[in-house]
Amino acid sequence: MVTIPARRVSVAVSLTCLAALVLGAGLVLLLQVIPPTDEISATRRTISEYGLSDHKWVFDLAVVLVALGSAAGLAVLAGQRRLPAPAAVLGTLWTVGLLVIVAFPKPDWATVSRADFGGTLHRIASVVAFVALPLAVLVAARTAFPSSPGRRWLARVLAIVSLGWFAVILGAVAVAAAEDGRWWTLIPLGLVERGMAMTELLALGVLLAPVGATANDRIAAARDEPA
Repeated sequence: MVTIPARRVSVAVSLTCLAALVLGAGLVLLLQVIPPTDEISATRRTISEYGLSDHKWVFDLAVVLVALGSAAGLAVLAGQRRLPAPAAVLGTLWTVGLLVIVAFPKPDWATVSRADFGGTLHRIASVVAFVALPLAVLVAARTAFPSSPGRRWLARVLAIVSLGWFAVILGAVAVAAAEDGRWWTLIPLGLVERGMAMTELLALGVLLAPVGATANDRIAAARDEPA
């Protein structure tokens, strides 16, 4: 019977996960150029606004693809012992947060004046997900790339930039609180959120992309080869 080396399986799964992330991001970008969602401002409106449109199913599919790709990719890292427990917890929060975002759409402010329970959950899940992922990458980078300083450095930089985007939002909230204003009008919220989402997906992609075979991998593969 022909057996497939475990490394080949993990590489195939990792590449599939990356494809899911790319497809999910591509679907969101597609929503910005096809009607009627092309009328949604990419600079002022959040990504979740697509979930209130006629193309809600496309938005939901995109987020679910990212969530499933993330979960499977992180599972591969855990199986390779390249994912510390704290990073696994943070990665789980990211994945669950994405699914909650789909299950509980953002409030439609055109018809309601305040967020209901579902809308509150949507907000909380969004914050948790966007903060948890870059922290997971930061925590995991050293263990994930013990012999790849370039990949480790790139993952950390992208994670820090992601948190920088979120810091812009926190700054707007602080200024608005001091001036008794509306924080979302102080910054181009849609642009900031899209920048944060794209940077985080890049950081996650760097983390999940397969690494070169180690000496132990090559020894194991040689043992699996028929005599």
